[in-house]
Amino acid sequence: MEESGKEELGAASAEFSRQFKSLINADDIESLKQMQHLILGRLQDSNAVLSHFNDFSENCFAEIMADFSKNTRLLRSMKSDLDHVFQKLRSIKSKLLATYPDAFPDGSTSEVLDRRPDLEVPLP
Repeated sequence: MEESGKEELGAASAEFSRQFKSLINADDIESLKQMQHLILGRLQDSNAVLSHFNDFSENCFAEIMADFSKNTRLLRSMKSDLDHVFQKLRSIKSKLLATYPDAFPDGSTSEVLDRRPDLEVPLP
């Protein structure tokens, strides 16, 4: 009984395969293969271009990073120096105002807040 079941299963599988093959056109399959091969080639070319660009970008970044770090340190130092200069100017102005109250016109005697933008605060 077991052998006849296997034979029936084999016959059914063969019949199913035959009918399935009759549903599919061999030219369509070949056309799909060619399209997939073409797409694969294009994707491989794109991947190669992107890999080359990534290598190029990495090299450029390595070259620029030293200059960028140096310029960042320079800007921070300049900001610190300017903050110190403005602090000294405010101190001198307050001493002048205390010593010579008539040295500044009436509108400038009030405490003026620093109106410079804070460059360390991120923009909204």
